[in-house]
Amino acid sequence: MHWLNWVIIVTYLVYVVWDGLRRAKGTTELEGYFLANRNLPWWAVGLSVMATQLSAVTMIGTTGQGATDGMRFVQFYFGLPVAMVILGVTLVPFLHRAKVYTAYEFLEKRFDAKTRSLTSFLFLISRGMSCGAIISAPAIVFSAIFGWPISWSVALIGVPTVIYTMLGGVQAVTWADVKQMFLIVGALGAIVIVLLLRLPVPADDALTLAGAVGRMKTFDFTFTLNETYTFWSGIIGGTFLMLSYFGTDQSQVQRYLTAKSVDEARSSLLMSAYWKIPLQALILLIGILVFVFYLFQPQPALFNPAHARVVQEREPVLWADVNQRFQTATGIRAGAAKELAANRTPLTTEAFRAADAQVNKVRTEALEMAARVTGESSRDVNYIIPHFVLNELPLGLAGIFIAAVMAAAMSSIAAELNSLSTATVIDFYRRWVRPEATDAHFLGVSKAATGVWGIFACVVATYAASLGSLIEVVNRFGSFFYGSILGVFLLAMIPGARAIGAFGGLIAGMTAVGVVSFTAPAVSFLWHNVIGAVTVVLVGVVLSGGRLRQVQGS
Repeated sequence: MHWLNWVIIVTYLVYVVWDGLRRAKGTTELEGYFLANRNLPWWAVGLSVMATQLSAVTMIGTTGQGATDGMRFVQFYFGLPVAMVILGVTLVPFLHRAKVYTAYEFLEKRFDAKTRSLTSFLFLISRGMSCGAIISAPAIVFSAIFGWPISWSVALIGVPTVIYTMLGGVQAVTWADVKQMFLIVGALGAIVIVLLLRLPVPADDALTLAGAVGRMKTFDFTFTLNETYTFWSGIIGGTFLMLSYFGTDQSQVQRYLTAKSVDEARSSLLMSAYWKIPLQALILLIGILVFVFYLFQPQPALFNPAHARVVQEREPVLWADVNQRFQTATGIRAGAAKELAANRTPLTTEAFRAADAQVNKVRTEALEMAARVTGESSRDVNYIIPHFVLNELPLGLAGIFIAAVMAAAMSSIAAELNSLSTATVIDFYRRWVRPEATDAHFLGVSKAATGVWGIFACVVATYAASLGSLIEVVNRFGSFFYGSILGVFLLAMIPGARAIGAFGGLIAGMTAVGVVSFTAPAVSFLWHNVIGAVTVVLVGVVLSGGRLRQVQGS
């Protein structure tokens, strides 16, 4: 990579770290470290909320998702506006006025200590694993650039970020997120312009080509539990997921607890409700335009360069045959694409679809060969955008994009680690180990907890890169836990619910999700949120009813 790109990357990262530490200087109190003294403006909190989601996973995983699957993924976010409105009138004002550090403190006041601890523990596990997936995204970029093992790349990203998070606080994280949002949006906009300028066909023809093979299909009104991205899974399962994520996940709750008032906390969430879906659609559209770009430009049969090298070394003859057939198929597809762009008829459309199907068939052979030879998952959706950035973007813009990926990763990881440290110290250490201690002592423990969770996330990151689309991996991790956690908070709003119902319902919810996950793997992970929440509420109400009758009869 050209030295100018490296100058851009290093300059931006040094500035982000310096500015973050400058803003955190002098933070000696626990509330200042975890909640910025509850004094951040709503627009900064709102951008931080969005930035926590728009991580490197989004820039790499979602764009790759758009290139391989099209616009369908945007349905995943259809429940977001609904969830934000519900939270704005329920949990947000209550938690903000309660002056708590974590959302789980409320559960002890409403139920008991063991319900609080179990719920917080489930959050720690789910968010720790998701943090690992977030670290994987930039690690993939470095692996693609230098050919390093993923573990080395993970350490390159994770270690500096852990150190920065240990020294800074939530205020440093929030203001880093603000800068991150501007850089990300600018980088994405620049890539769209480059793609439109370099495509040999007009934009409307490009969208026609993408639509001919299903990439532009946005709405799927089929009601099925086996399909992940449909209108109904987005509205129903997505609403449950977003309610749990923004209402009960400490990484998000902690963002709006830093706002100056309830109204400003609401405004910060509504910013995501208004802008998240259009921004997500833009990111998916970039992936689609990359797909169209490679209709006319040579593309590798395997986007993962490490797998391509291993297959070429171990199976040179077979790989040469597959690669030759792939290049032939892509050449035929390029001709069919030009014919369709010039003359849109059913005949040219069908010819293009047949040519694209042949390309996919040969590429599937290459992926299966890579899986057999390497013994690893060969899904390379996370390598599509890095390959495009490093090989096709003009000088300087590649550096800006990688800087955006790095900054997005560092900010998101810092936010996640900060919330993990908060829950660990407040819900466990201060609650069970040292109820009475100075803020200086708790700050020291918080920094140590940040380091421990950073190591855990780095270990997870070394495995997450091979699990497929990183954006799916993050949400799959979360969906296993989120529904049950949401169910406990829903029970808290039912006047007759009791501690025995909350604790028993939470165990039942996690059990139900686990059973469905392992016995019915075809059921989409989005529906796990509904299953977990409904099970917790139903079992909780039944157990609470039995407890009420027992009390009334005594």
